[in-house]
Formats: sequence, structure tokens, C-alpha cells
Amino acid sequence: MAVEEVESRLLAYGHTACAGCGEALAARTVTEAAGPDVIIANATGCLEVFTTRFPRSAWRVPWIHSLFENAASVASGIEVALKALGREKEAKVIAQAGDGGTADIGMGALSGMLERGHDILYICYDTEVYSNTGFQRSGLTPLYAHTTTSPSGSVSYGNLTRKKDLPAIAVDHGALYVATASVAYPQDISRKVKRALTFTGPKYIQIHCPCVPGWGIESHMTIRVARAAVNCGLMPLYEIEEGNMVSVRKIKKDEHVKVDQYLMLQKRFSHILKDSKGKDLIKEIQAIADANIEKFGLLINNE
Repeated sequence: MAVEEVESRLLAYGHTACAGCGEALAARTVTEAAGPDVIIANATGCLEVFTTRFPRSAWRVPWIHSLFENAASVASGIEVALKALGREKEAKVIAQAGDGGTADIGMGALSGMLERGHDILYICYDTEVYSNTGFQRSGLTPLYAHTTTSPSGSVSYGNLTRKKDLPAIAVDHGALYVATASVAYPQDISRKVKRALTFTGPKYIQIHCPCVPGWGIESHMTIRVARAAVNCGLMPLYEIEEGNMVSVRKIKKDEHVKVDQYLMLQKRFSHILKDSKGKDLIKEIQAIADANIEKFGLLINNE
């Protein structure tokens, strides 16, 4: 890669993310798609920590970090200030956080941002776990995943709750544009970010990003694991504009995999793959994928 291209990156190289970090790949794609005329409000979390180790920063756009729970609130203040100054056309405002800072700690701030109708694009980097603080469960941790606060053992099979449907919550709040994406498909992320920024009002994109240590995968497996999540039906990719479904990524016949083929790639599900009751638990997870396949019509030719 040419030196000029490296130096033009809006999220620069040299940060301290894990090798193969899905969140780093997604954030770089989002930033490049949004372009230089943005102001980013970032929640506390892995992305904030590995890109801004004092006294350095990997960000080459205006960027601010405040607290874990208030990226959407800080972004709202920025958006209002730009309007008050008559400078709202000079920069787009992006709020971003991980799943903990979105689905749990930051849920109230996100709700307020959407309800008030701020012209902000909110990005949730869905790693399905509190990656920065020791891999605790979040509201987006999937069923039966092992985490440090939902450990598998003699009395539990890991996390006992299903992922919150945050895209549906955003739609019900009146978000003009809502989409899901996966780090396995960066061109899709880029297209959706650019599309979102054409809307004046609240937007929400949730990007599925494998966490290498949190999921127990090898660093070279990030894209393969992310792609399997999409192709088994657990992570449907779609777009909703003004309440109407406008696109769904279909699963090709030769790409479709069963849930167990996705689970076996990750140590966080190893306990149900070798337990005597595991087949029943896998059936429950498969039922979630099957419901998504039916709801969104994911399989081509109903295969």
C-alpha cells in the first residue's frame, strides 16, 4: 500500500486493537464511507481505548469521548450546537458505541436521541459482549454464550436471554433509516453508511463484529465467523427506510450453513457442543435462525 494511501486513512493504523479485531475493521470502513466532514461522539469501550491511548489518537476526524452511557447525548448536543451556529451543513454527526454502550448503559440516551429526531447517524458495533472490561454479557449477547458474568458450568448453560432487537426498537422510535450489517461484507457497510447520511434525521446501523478473545476465535477467523453468522440466519442483513423494508441480503444455496457449523467455530459455545443436553440447546438456537429465515425470506428459492 502506498504511503499516501496510509496517511490518508481517517482511522489511522498503529492503534492497539487485537489482531483480527472485527470492531476495528468495521470502524475503519464506517469512517472511510462517511468521509472527512464528520464529527464523531464515541462511548467508552474497546474502540475508544485502543484508538486513543494517551498521548496519541488514531482518529483523523473531529472526535470526542465523554462517558460510557452518553455518546448519543453528546452527539445530540453537537448537532444542536451546529444548528445554532448555522453550520449544520459543514459536518455530519455520528454517535458510536459497542453493544454494552448501546443496548444497556446507553439505551436511554439512544432512545432520547431517536425520539427527539436529531440528525445523527448512530452506529452500534455489536461484539455481543463487553469486550473492554473482561467479556461480560450484554443485552446483545446471544443465547447460551459463555461470558464471565454468564458462565457455563454445572448449574448454567451460559447466557439465558436472547439478543434485544435494537433495530426494531429504533424503527419504533421513528428512525428514518435503520440497517443491519456485518464486518464480513465491508462494501455493504460502506453503502449503508452513505445511504444513511442522505437522510436528515435519526439513523441507526448495527454492525456485527466478532471479538477475537471474547468469542474464543483465532485472529485469522474473524471474517469467516462473521460470514457464518449471516449465512446461518442468526444475523440477517437488511435495510428499513421510513418504516418500510427496502432490502434484504439473501443467503445463496451454496453458502447456507446450519447453526452448529457457526457455533463450532467459537470457544464461547464449546460447552453446549460437548454436553449431553447440547443437541436440545442447539435446536433452540437453530429455531431462532429459522424464524429469521422465514421472517425476512432469507433463503433463495426457499431452499
